[in-house]
Amino acid sequence: MWVFALFDLPMDTKDQRREYSHFRKALLRDAFSMLQYSVYARHGASEEALTAIRNKVRAALPPHGQVRLIAVTDHQFGKMEVYFGKKRQPTEDPPAQLMLF
Repeated sequence: MWVFALFDLPMDTKDQRREYSHFRKALLRDAFSMLQYSVYARHGASEEALTAIRNKVRAALPPHGQVRLIAVTDHQFGKMEVYFGKKRQPTEDPPAQLMLF
């Protein structure tokens, strides 16, 4: 499963820019990848993993602005259409799973 963090944060003042930067860096530290400006995604192996990821994002929420979290399955993510200009590109592959015996 994938979890998306979509956000629109104010950047009018120096403090707001700092809050934006702290939130963005928290997402990157938590292994999110930037898909577009203010749209980040991370793969999770299960619903329990996504719950932990959501909790980390909630802990890093800035005091101002809007943040949305949405989860989609691998199948739904794979059906996403990605374009650079008019040329279609493939979607990102989920990270390789580690197998422990």
